[in-house]
Amino acid sequence: MAEAGVRRLVLRSLLSLPSPILRALSGGGVVYRGGRTLDPRLQFLASASRNAPPMTGMTPEEARRAGAEGFAPLAGRPEPGVRKEPVVLEGQGFPIPLRVYRPQDQDPSCPVIVWAHFGGGVIGDLEISDAFCQILARITRAPVLSVEYRLAPEHRFPAGLEDVLAAYRWAREHATRFGAPDGAVAIAGDSMGGNFAAVIPQELKRMGEPQPALQLLIYPCVDVASESASMTTYADAFPLNRPTLDWFIGHYMGPEDDPADPRLSPLKAKDLSGLAPAVVVTAGFDPLLDQGQAYALRLREAGVPVVYRCYDHLAHGFTAFTGAVPAADIACREIAGLVREGLEGRIC
Repeated sequence: MAEAGVRRLVLRSLLSLPSPILRALSGGGVVYRGGRTLDPRLQFLASASRNAPPMTGMTPEEARRAGAEGFAPLAGRPEPGVRKEPVVLEGQGFPIPLRVYRPQDQDPSCPVIVWAHFGGGVIGDLEISDAFCQILARITRAPVLSVEYRLAPEHRFPAGLEDVLAAYRWAREHATRFGAPDGAVAIAGDSMGGNFAAVIPQELKRMGEPQPALQLLIYPCVDVASESASMTTYADAFPLNRPTLDWFIGHYMGPEDDPADPRLSPLKAKDLSGLAPAVVVTAGFDPLLDQGQAYALRLREAGVPVVYRCYDHLAHGFTAFTGAVPAADIACREIAGLVREGLEGRIC
């Protein structure tokens, strides 16, 4: 068996132990912070990660390799009835790799869902969101188009955002190619991908273009200079802590960039009215908790239909934990169900 397969088997065997044993192996006791209790499997993973080299001491290339190796054993198994197809978007002066997920029982009334992965704009690729994109396609019965956008610091802001926006516009023009209605597209992403998914409706509004059918924002980074309470309460959380977040933003932004620019911090936009209906999701143990919640409130106050969910016992990045943390798998399926309801016009 390959080394990666052995790691996966050992890790999943350990994570299948009863919660009291996992807590004991993690040092004992319950991790309780900010009125929330951390899932025991995440507590075990956090404990196991303490001896790993911090990302802040790595080069971006090293961090990408470490991220890929670290998240791979946590991914869920393939979803039945979902097929994948590689696509390359040309015409931007460079190719943008894409991956299309098509459910066997696709609903021809559903839009294409354009997805942007997490990783602080510095790490991540198509593989890191593969399991979640399959869940999203299967439960929504919609085609999902995942985007491998350019990464910083080789390509700082706004390169990644521009790639996802280009992919969104391309999907809008070619929606029928994927069995969706002409021009029908939704936008979705988590963490920095959630930042892109929040910024794009604002950009489309500014440019006078139609709004997406829906925006899905999972633990989004919507204020790159936030100093909210959760940034302190969960400053040492796993897998995203405050030093790592600062490391990401330091690579993503250039020295001339203004953190108050709504294309960096969509929470700073003055007017959120007229944007697409939204599903906004946060994790309890996450420095970004408060800003995601604040963005959902701002959207609602602006008259945008919003569904907001906080998964109190989970941590940032849980879309990549579906094969190792049952609560993360359940949450991801619930989120996909909320998107399905939103696409059916039942968002409130």
